[in-house]
Amino acid sequence: MNTRTPTRSSRAGIAALCALGALAASIALVPPSSFAAAKKPPKATGSFPVGIAQPDGVVKITRKPKRIVSLSPTATEMLFAIGAGPQVLAVDEFSNFPAGVPTTKLSGFTPNVEAIAKYKPDLIIFQSGGDAVKALRKLKFPVLIMPSAAAIKDSYAQIEQLGVATGNLAGAVKVVATMQTDIAKIVAGVPKRKIPLRAYHELDNTLYSVTSKTFIGQIYALIGIASIADPADKDGFGYPQLSAEYLVKANPDVVFLADTKCCAQTAATFAQRPGFGSLAAVTGGAVIELDDDIASRWGPRIVDLLRLVSAKTASVVASAAPASV
Repeated sequence: MNTRTPTRSSRAGIAALCALGALAASIALVPPSSFAAAKKPPKATGSFPVGIAQPDGVVKITRKPKRIVSLSPTATEMLFAIGAGPQVLAVDEFSNFPAGVPTTKLSGFTPNVEAIAKYKPDLIIFQSGGDAVKALRKLKFPVLIMPSAAAIKDSYAQIEQLGVATGNLAGAVKVVATMQTDIAKIVAGVPKRKIPLRAYHELDNTLYSVTSKTFIGQIYALIGIASIADPADKDGFGYPQLSAEYLVKANPDVVFLADTKCCAQTAATFAQRPGFGSLAAVTGGAVIELDDDIASRWGPRIVDLLRLVSAKTASVVASAAPASV
């Protein structure tokens, strides 16, 4: 699932944080990634009932779920990564990874309560709340909301939260620990630069971008990459729409195209846009095509994204930033 026009109404879930919670009979409240930092998972790994903290209260899951419906592509990836795949009955239309997931016509954007209820799920996962969530909870279905991560630690927390909710905490702990180790290795192998690389990350071909404060911006920052969109984000939302003139003046060292699927963009089509052929990223061969899905989800594949970006930018030389943009 990719969000392409980042207005405040369509991207209300961005920057929301997720927390782990518990009822008296379940696992204790813990900070993000604390399980992975421990020498071994807590004894309550597969114990039920469990209570999961949500913005509007605690959702109780009485027994290990066997009929999970995921309406979030990122949550789907997390579920299969931690070993909960056999428990997943149906996923939304945009859940396409890993191969073989039980994709259906269910929608996370315009959810149909009746269609979801027909699966008789014992756990439902959404990316954002709304009337459908309220209606399903009223029908006594356990519903969890896994909002877009604002930081890497939120991704870790969600993975562990799903581990608790599905009885796969040991698998979740392993996934988080592996992610942390792999990310540390990638970062350690990045050449040191006196000047950070200046990047333009394209969400779609109408020039929506991301700032360094967003989740993807923080991923780039790990390997010394800053966003040229920062000065354009006047309201601090994180997803400003740039102009072609702004982009030409900023003259980024590298361009990341996260619209290769949605908008059929390539390094060639980007270079053909008026005025873009002379950009440093174009002349230096640093227009990098990304998989839209990997670049817009915050699950275990952020490691793949970081590894690709690190490899593709290893030889890019940072230029001095323009005086103003």
